[in-house]
Amino acid sequence: MLVRLLEGLAAHKAWDSFLASFTSGHLLQSSRWGRLKEEFGWEASLITVEEGGDIIAGAQVLFRPFLRFGSIAYIPKGPAVDFSNRKVTEALLSTIHCLAKSRNALFLKIEPEALEDPSLDALLRSYGFFPSPQTIQPRSSIVIDISPDLEEIMMRMKPKTRYNIRLSSKKGVIVKEGGRDEIPAFYRLLEITGKRDKFSIRSKEYYETAYSLFAPLGLAKLLFATYEGKVLAGLMAFAFGRKAYYLYGASSNEERHRMPNYLLQWEAIKWAKSLGCITYDLGGVPDEEEEVLERDFLKRKGGLWGLYRFKRGWGGKVVRCIGAYDYVYSPHFYILVQFGIKLKSLLPSS
Repeated sequence: MLVRLLEGLAAHKAWDSFLASFTSGHLLQSSRWGRLKEEFGWEASLITVEEGGDIIAGAQVLFRPFLRFGSIAYIPKGPAVDFSNRKVTEALLSTIHCLAKSRNALFLKIEPEALEDPSLDALLRSYGFFPSPQTIQPRSSIVIDISPDLEEIMMRMKPKTRYNIRLSSKKGVIVKEGGRDEIPAFYRLLEITGKRDKFSIRSKEYYETAYSLFAPLGLAKLLFATYEGKVLAGLMAFAFGRKAYYLYGASSNEERHRMPNYLLQWEAIKWAKSLGCITYDLGGVPDEEEEVLERDFLKRKGGLWGLYRFKRGWGGKVVRCIGAYDYVYSPHFYILVQFGIKLKSLLPSS
């Protein structure tokens, strides 16, 4: 068994190939996602465990300087490992810890792409991790099975969602593909949506870079919903392996009765299916049990509740991951973090 740091294009391709086929492989662990983060203040390092020349586990670790005291280490949606295999997990974590300490990391945050599970919680604690008070990626999301044919996918939706998709088309909404030159138009929609729904957005350059890294390979799609030439809504979806992800979406304040977001999302699902993807992740919803979501979605406002009202109609399942876990290298500093440093604003959600 060999554990090593990967460098070079060929090695990165080998990592992405492994990750795309790994059960819990995720876009945010891909080498191109690491390159995106490196454009905006992070440093990405790839560590793999190999056996017989094949990668069997690994992690992309992101590092960022932190308040001149050192750095923070973060593994979004990883590591990609079977935690129950102690030999492989311990070999991987040992190398991650050595690398983190060499970068003067104060702590390591991981957010495994794994379902909430008491046995996994016990395993992570046995490796020295503990549940973190701060999650970065949304812990809960809605994931649609898009392996059936399009008719079956639509039949699994709630009637109101099917109705709104058809209504949008009947009311003259047209979905068109956008290119990099149209990122400014998408960004204007993001600014409108962020102001309306009270959430922060990234810089225009961030979305341009994300598009440029993935779209030329056919792994990202920018779509706009228009009416009589006017842009009403837009989204950017990504694909990795056999999974697709809706990461960024926005809409104007005009013509909302035409339901542009419904036809827009449907076209994104069709695009993902055309690539051979079998799941489409609609992204974050409130971190509550499904019965609470269904009980309260009509009366709760703010946060992700509005998104849940939209996403629940698409025939997907609520997927609740185990959440974030921390491993501390500098206990005294970590205590200070909990007493007021807003860590979440410094870490990269997708």
